[in-house]
Amino acid sequence: MPLPLDTLERGRPCEICATPTLPWHLLGGGALERCPVCGHVRRPLAAAAAHHRDLAYGGDPALDRWRTALTYRALIADGTPRSVFEIGYGAGGLLRRFHDAGAAVSGVDPGQLDVGVDPLVRAHGRLWSGPAEDLPDAWVAADLVVGVHVLEHVIDPLATMRKAATMLQPGGRMVALTPAGDSWGPRTYGSAWWMLEDPTHVRFFSADSLARAARAVDLVDVRVDRLVLDSLTTDAGSVARMRGIRRPDGVLGSSAVLAGALVTAPAILGLRALAPSTRPTLRLTARRAAA
Repeated sequence: MPLPLDTLERGRPCEICATPTLPWHLLGGGALERCPVCGHVRRPLAAAAAHHRDLAYGGDPALDRWRTALTYRALIADGTPRSVFEIGYGAGGLLRRFHDAGAAVSGVDPGQLDVGVDPLVRAHGRLWSGPAEDLPDAWVAADLVVGVHVLEHVIDPLATMRKAATMLQPGGRMVALTPAGDSWGPRTYGSAWWMLEDPTHVRFFSADSLARAARAVDLVDVRVDRLVLDSLTTDAGSVARMRGIRRPDGVLGSSAVLAGALVTAPAILGLRALAPSTRPTLRLTARRAAA
């Protein structure tokens, strides 16, 4: 739990609820800024500059395809939407699946991952290259707005979510996945937590702060849960970093670390099934109010 306000120096206001944040000193050194009210975590730029990989992307393409397939299946559980807008479409893998299912696809991406975009998505999608905050309001009208591990990167999360909400049809659904700052990861692994390896991760939501953010931009039917299957390599990557492994392309660039992640996956899944706090990803589901 955060320490009382009178025991630590007050920090920057929380970007979600405006409460002064407190320093959260991590195992292994370094500190984050944590809100004592909503649990939202910010990463000071000085902390982001240390012990990270060179680029934002530090995963494995095969695992990413598997995660995209699982995410897609979850998003169409209640039927395939007619139109989809993605915040941070990256290489366009998720939009390609929706395109192939007959949906109109669109999205925004600032190009942080520096990857090529799927040619069919580029040819048939309505794409905006640049910060989401720069988009005109209601640039599209989508049944589904989705953001997969993007809110932790943006300049202003509330501005991004507010802009995304304008892309929804009345009654449309927004789904966002983001690392859980209130999971056991930062408490257990400290500065070696794998989510801190990405130099562009500048915040980590709690379940409370993510729900507050959604309500602050007038979304309704807000629900936040924790995913069992997402980011299965987080613990293996964190253990490798605790052991001092550092690579410019990230610890998952090591075949030994990646093999360890695959071998331990069944045990990690069992642990996550029993203890939700061990799940490193939050999922927000909310809707724009019907007209």
